[in-house]
Amino acid sequence: MLYYFWGWNMNSVVNAQRCGVQPVILSGGSGTRLWPVSRRAYPKQFIPLIGEESLFQQTLRRLDHPLFCNPSVLGNHEHRFIIAEQMRGLDITPEAIVLEPAARNTAPVALIASLMAVRKGDNALVLLLPSDHVIGDNEGFVASVLKGIEAAKKGKIITFGVRPDSPDTGYGYIEARDGAGDVLDVARFVEKPTSKKAESYLQAGNYFWNAGMFLFSAVSMIKAFERQQPAMLDICRQALGEADNDLDFVRLDAAAYVQCEDISLDYAIMEEADNVGCVPLTTSWSDLGSWTAVAEQASENKNGNAAHGDVMFYNSHGCYGHSTDGADLTFNGLDDVIAVVTKDAVLVSSKSGAQDIKKIVQKKRAKSCNTVNYHTRVHRPWGWYEGLEQGERFQVKCLMVKPGAQLSLQSHHHRAEHWVVVSGTARVTVGDEVALLTENESTFIPIGATHRLENPGQIPALLIEVQSGSYLGEDDIVRYDDRYGRNI
Repeated sequence: MLYYFWGWNMNSVVNAQRCGVQPVILSGGSGTRLWPVSRRAYPKQFIPLIGEESLFQQTLRRLDHPLFCNPSVLGNHEHRFIIAEQMRGLDITPEAIVLEPAARNTAPVALIASLMAVRKGDNALVLLLPSDHVIGDNEGFVASVLKGIEAAKKGKIITFGVRPDSPDTGYGYIEARDGAGDVLDVARFVEKPTSKKAESYLQAGNYFWNAGMFLFSAVSMIKAFERQQPAMLDICRQALGEADNDLDFVRLDAAAYVQCEDISLDYAIMEEADNVGCVPLTTSWSDLGSWTAVAEQASENKNGNAAHGDVMFYNSHGCYGHSTDGADLTFNGLDDVIAVVTKDAVLVSSKSGAQDIKKIVQKKRAKSCNTVNYHTRVHRPWGWYEGLEQGERFQVKCLMVKPGAQLSLQSHHHRAEHWVVVSGTARVTVGDEVALLTENESTFIPIGATHRLENPGQIPALLIEVQSGSYLGEDDIVRYDDRYGRNI
């Protein structure tokens, strides 16, 4: 499937006729706030933190309403195959998946979304949504959006506010002017406050947490950029006009897009605009911005403890435990502590210190700590691989190849490989020879040999891969052919 923004395809024409609002989901993120479960290559929106589906998939479910067109996604190019796979898992066809060559915050993506939407007509409305928030009531969410439709059609830029139930210092705030009705006039935006100021906002009653969601007409947003950020408007027009189709994705022109200022929509437009309105959300909401926020979403026992996974509490109170991959986690004699365990990392924090985890990850990244970037299981468009053991001149991995998928045709300069099929069927090409392997069968790939692994079967193929040689890095791959369009 191909999606054209500079032209028209029939799906877009039909979609524009049957729906009223174009949802655009923002799916960036660097995996810092919920480390070690969330990481740069697989951030929190793709993880089922609350419920069986990922936060990204829950956001998609929220848009299953006649009001909305098929969703578009603006995301990190490194996550493109994860985005596509999770949408396929829900049988959702995107209007488009647009890839940022570099992260530039929410102002440029809001503008790109507007430039995309206005191609359908001057009356196009855009709903800009984060991909990693939890909203308790999908019907209440749709009802809140409906309240802002008429005002957005008349040129208002609509924000959505959450009435605070505590003096939280982790959110930005919206101050609404006195008034009645579904849409309140906005007096100002306030950055994350001190505890004292947050308490005064709670008592005042006319302050709302900024939910980071926006509803607006594409034309109104473009006009706002014409007034306030004309240079960014020129850059984004160029980045979109010179974008490339890449399989099922649209890549913004990198040379143009990287010139955009790294700035939020709040700073770039909203704080100076005079046509901003706020619709209070009529449903529970959380941005899951810390492990404390995750704990608040979990069911607590009589001692105020809550858990995800295999967790035991003994003589402990007000704690949260999060265990993945079957790890056995036990609390003993602790109060108000968060502990998170994965296969390769452990986090222990006070609840009050949970906001500092982003700073901790930044320090680890500065030291080239790989656990902030990748899990032991690394996802690829063909499936995944997981490190099992590693020594000075060898490493062992488990590979899962999806039905019908194939790895690139490739070779290695420094390592040889043995593959053993554990389950399923594998078609293996080594040089000019092609073999079909089933359970308990194996093959050997010498250093320098051209080879490829495929799964021609109907079930996932699991293999054990043993690599040996003087250098075992993932960058020792020479690709000759790749169906996923990765660098050759």
